Amino acid sequence: MSQQNPAAPATDSAVATVATRRDWWRDAVIYQVYPRSFADSNGDGMGDLEGVRSRLPYLRDLGVDAVWLSPFYASPQADAGYDVADYRAVDPMFGNLLDADALIRDAHGLGLRIIVDLVPNHSSDQHEWFKRALAEGPGSPLRERYHFRAGKGKNGELPPNDWESIFGGPAWTRVTEPDGTPGEWYLHLFASEQPDFNWEHPAVGDEFRSILRFWLDMGVDGFRIDVAHGLVKAPGLPDLGSHDQLKLLGNDVMPFFDQDGVHAIYRQWRTICDEYAGERIFVAEAWTPTVERTANYVRPDELHQAFNFQYLGTEWDAEELREVIDRTLEAMRPVGAPATWVLSNHDVTRHATRFANPPGLGTQIRTAGDRALGLRRARAATLLMLALPGSAYVYQGEELGLPDVVDLPDEVRQDPAYFRGAGQDGFRDGCRVPIPWTREGSSYGFGDGGSWLPQPESWAELSVAAQTGEPGSTLELYRAALSARRAQADLGAGDSVEWLRAPEGVLAFRRGDFVCVANTTGESVRTPAYGRVLLSSGEIAETGGEAKVPADTTVWWTKRA
Repeated sequence: MSQQNPAAPATDSAVATVATRRDWWRDAVIYQVYPRSFADSNGDGMGDLEGVRSRLPYLRDLGVDAVWLSPFYASPQADAGYDVADYRAVDPMFGNLLDADALIRDAHGLGLRIIVDLVPNHSSDQHEWFKRALAEGPGSPLRERYHFRAGKGKNGELPPNDWESIFGGPAWTRVTEPDGTPGEWYLHLFASEQPDFNWEHPAVGDEFRSILRFWLDMGVDGFRIDVAHGLVKAPGLPDLGSHDQLKLLGNDVMPFFDQDGVHAIYRQWRTICDEYAGERIFVAEAWTPTVERTANYVRPDELHQAFNFQYLGTEWDAEELREVIDRTLEAMRPVGAPATWVLSNHDVTRHATRFANPPGLGTQIRTAGDRALGLRRARAATLLMLALPGSAYVYQGEELGLPDVVDLPDEVRQDPAYFRGAGQDGFRDGCRVPIPWTREGSSYGFGDGGSWLPQPESWAELSVAAQTGEPGSTLELYRAALSARRAQADLGAGDSVEWLRAPEGVLAFRRGDFVCVANTTGESVRTPAYGRVLLSSGEIAETGGEAKVPADTTVWWTKRA
């Protein structure tokens, strides 16, 4: 049973106190909060909405424009909340709808916008529709809202097709019918507890349009759409004809991902979104083979933004970075959408650790590497990202320079994928460890009752309290960068950069009166001094109109006064 929506139907007042800035999302800096790891208000070791609400002033002072909350819906937590049992209820672990309402209103009062996760590809197996579909047996109309199929083989003992789950093994599970006999199979591209919706059934579309209005009426400013590329499956659910299908993801259009039919859904959603005041937005999590196909999701009558996973997976290498920057800007320009840039999130190794390791290891890394090198590169990469035209995403704790916790004991791990033994890497706990707020306490200020994942002792000196006001700290670098980004008219919005000549391994570009230089090499380089130094991720020296830029350092210049 859904909790009652406490918000009034009128929506204009819900966003009245948010600073009105047209097309705010085109150059917004959006901060991702993973609620269970941000702040714990009741001492149970698990973060919650009231904890997030209590820390909103910190996010305002950091200088971000919006806060994206990972799922907090009612859920059995088989996949950390991405298995939703009720899309209109808050899981008791995180609070209730009144807490969500208070969070939204407080954020708006501070000039922050709130974006919530939406999970339309699949539900929990504890969703009322799915439970009734199982209980009613073959022929139930509820089964048509999911992908139920008879199995292959003499007695239906084989899956309906050869699709593999992202979490490993077949993407099909056979059910036991109410009479106790083996029966039909249902599709789940992720965990078996996450049955995929059948978006060909009109009731599914009707339900999600209603869900959108529920949260828009409550005042949320947008939705991040989980697995936005997965809703529509190829007609007939054809065999893929290969094994190790995970290796193909992101390289080919799959019969279950990036089908053209998804775009009709998003055009319907955009019509709903545009009815509401305050410029509400959609952000697509769309894994596609190319950035050009990603651009299809952000055509003028579809979604507003799409995550740039090609950029997230790029090594700290000038040539590779320039290539993905150019391709991104070129792909987004024809559809009039802003580029997005991101370095970390809740599913990948933090970039302070990725960049601490040798290149070629991907976005899931289990070794600490050279932490000093990783932090130096992470700081430089952040300034580069924030200098690019478009919108940027910051994952909680990266402003503290947090590394991944790569040495968590097996017995404390909680990533559901870890226990499945195959498929998606099960070591995402390392980037989900609760962040430190103070130098002391059982959880460094996260809460009074410890934390659901243990924090390293070294995090005391990486805490917000330890870094606040400390010259040169990573936190103060982020604060200064976000402040400068707001103050500089040539930063943020736009769709192009003017590349400047630079030494090998160095990126240099101009945007109006602003110049960014990023040295990705392991040696100092000399470049022109392009004006007044606005900000630098490391110490630079200037003499005779030249600047000596240290290894793995990014510098921002602006026109001299």
